Amino acid sequence: MVGMESFIPVITIDGPSASGKGTIAQCVAKALDFHYLDSGALYRLVALQALRDGVDVANVDALVKIAGNLNVDFQGEQIFLDNALVTGKIRAEECGIMASKLAVYPQLRESLIKRQRDFCREPGLVTDGRDMGSVVFPGALLKVFLTASVDVRAQRRYNQLIEKGMSANITDLQRDIQLRDERDANRGIAPLQQNKDARLLDTTSLSILQAQNKVLKWYEECCANKWV
Repeated sequence: MVGMESFIPVITIDGPSASGKGTIAQCVAKALDFHYLDSGALYRLVALQALRDGVDVANVDALVKIAGNLNVDFQGEQIFLDNALVTGKIRAEECGIMASKLAVYPQLRESLIKRQRDFCREPGLVTDGRDMGSVVFPGALLKVFLTASVDVRAQRRYNQLIEKGMSANITDLQRDIQLRDERDANRGIAPLQQNKDARLLDTTSLSILQAQNKVLKWYEECCANKWV
């Protein structure tokens, strides 16, 4: 429900690809015992289903139909599509690249916004994405824009893929991340950018714990200021 974040605390963590926002958001949600939403997973799920169905990325009507019929279940960190575990599959680079391409369509974004807002439930929500604070939850208590250098982000993505037993090339990853940054920042609807009311957190030289603690400290400050 629009405006629900005025009553239920919401923390949005937006940022570019491979910046670590998902990891930090999950850690913060766990520390606060809040619900967690990986908004990008919804776009990746649409991309995965489109790839399975052989739907072209330019077929907007078909993509919107897929989004409307997604049978999705989030169980902790595990994601199920049509009752089948797809957590690893939607993290594949092919899926991520297609998700970034189809996310430029206003009709598709609109069809997924309600699903995203439905995650706003007590006791609170931590969500990460690219337009969570600017579009989906504009009344969020705390908005964070998380970033890191391209080299560090490419290395993190490389490490993630290798750990999962997938092949990866660091040069290709750097190029893909730069292209995705360009596409996300220049899209006509909800472009990736730091809002004026979002706090910047550069994790280039920070550990996961340091970044998590920074967000938790900001959240405490926001809670204190809210009741002053």
